[in-house]
Amino acid sequence: MNKTFSRRRLIKAAGASAAVATAGFPAILKAQGGGTIKIGVPTILSGRVALLGTSSVGGLKTVFDKVNAAGGIGGKKIETVVRDSKGQPQEAAKVTRDLINNDGCQIIIDAEASSGAFAVHEVIREVGVLCIHTNSETTSLTADPKLHVPTAFRTARQGIHDAIGGGEYAARIAKAKNLKKWVTCSPDYAYGRSNTAEFMEYAKHFDGSIQVVEESWPKLFQPDYTEVVTKVLNAKADAMYSALWGGDLVSFIDQGNLYGLFDKLTCFMVNLGDYGVVDEVKQFPEGVHSGGRYNRTVPATPENEAWYQDYVKINKSKPTNWSWENAVAAQMLVEALTKTAGDTNGKKLAEVIKGMTIKSPWGADGTLTMRAEDNTLINYIIGYGLSQPKEPFISAFQSSNWQAILELEKQWKKKQGYA
Repeated sequence: MNKTFSRRRLIKAAGASAAVATAGFPAILKAQGGGTIKIGVPTILSGRVALLGTSSVGGLKTVFDKVNAAGGIGGKKIETVVRDSKGQPQEAAKVTRDLINNDGCQIIIDAEASSGAFAVHEVIREVGVLCIHTNSETTSLTADPKLHVPTAFRTARQGIHDAIGGGEYAARIAKAKNLKKWVTCSPDYAYGRSNTAEFMEYAKHFDGSIQVVEESWPKLFQPDYTEVVTKVLNAKADAMYSALWGGDLVSFIDQGNLYGLFDKLTCFMVNLGDYGVVDEVKQFPEGVHSGGRYNRTVPATPENEAWYQDYVKINKSKPTNWSWENAVAAQMLVEALTKTAGDTNGKKLAEVIKGMTIKSPWGADGTLTMRAEDNTLINYIIGYGLSQPKEPFISAFQSSNWQAILELEKQWKKKQGYA
């Protein structure tokens, strides 16, 4: 049976049954005034990874608050209706339907993790409103043509892009330090599985001597990592790759430090540099190779620093990778709504956003583009650096080459049957 079809049918069934369930109360960030453009935001606001939701909403506020203060779009203020899915795909589908059917939201900004984004995606397929996925990095969401939804876009970074850039970086380190035996430790769901497979595929592509000797797949929100840390150490590997993130990564690091994990092998952790992790880890490890997802010094430009200061002033907290991804979605949406004179029709907005290029502090050349062929963002800053326990927390940052990423991505898509 076709796996994609089976998953889609399962998600649709879950969404349909969830639609009749009683909805909880949404958190509403209301704009003052008459006419409004209502945007629904399903996300995670509770539990260990609540930072995903709060920092996503924070990114939206940096754009929408200014638009509303200037009078809105054609006199209409933007109103966001934010709902907590609790990190559960069925709940993500239910609240998305409820945002549209009961709350009258004309647009969806999907600030879910990958675990919920696929469920939201299938709801959008049925209802046809504009949707921008802002956090899900699972490559197939937009890369697989079987999953394509004309009114769904992605401003989140994409796993295959990080994998190619990160794999090339890891291979250079592996060759220099003779790191042949690798172990992986990533969350057991779509993002963790695909991200890790893609990263190791390209690490091996650039260094054929690399071999994976052990894999560990802790569950999302797992409370104890003792067994996982022990498994990683018992593998007697030279290096480890991990796609753990948020509160799960914090717990893993705190427990790994008890066993001296980060002193015993060379570690590559794509999500280590996030401010939410940096601020919560009891003893931040030094010398770990960390992906550069958001840092106020990457790039070290006045525009990036100004946005950082603006975010902190508005939200009283530091931004994360999810913050800039949501800010980009908000910026593109505002530009599209301006061009449609406030018309929220999903097809009309999609026509404007497809192929859109905007100026941005997080663009590799100062711009970001919504690639028309698959409705996904390209040209954002990708790279790796070394962790350090004080500002700026990531040093010696090295940016990845987008020309190489795009060329290898084409080859990868052909192998997957996506092109």
